[in-house]
Amino acid sequence: MTHHDALWNTINKIATINNKTRSGLARLCKLDATAFNPSKRFSVHGQPRWISTETLYKILTHTNTTPVQFAELFQGFLDDKYKD
Repeated sequence: MTHHDALWNTINKIATINNKTRSGLARLCKLDATAFNPSKRFSVHGQPRWISTETLYKILTHTNTTPVQFAELFQGFLDDKYKD
């Protein structure tokens, strides 16, 4: 799994842990409801889009997720511990 995939899967997992959809998580973080949609993960030219540190901060803050918890989830996806 690529780092890009692992990052987005981690965000999806955090949404699930918090009983939210991707759009529900975005709204919780005071972002546009489509911010975490799969269609926003790549540019029109197919280049991966990465979330900003500000967006990551909002996810962690609004879900009470520690950076260590985020890193453990992320690493789990890289290690294929979790399946999509």
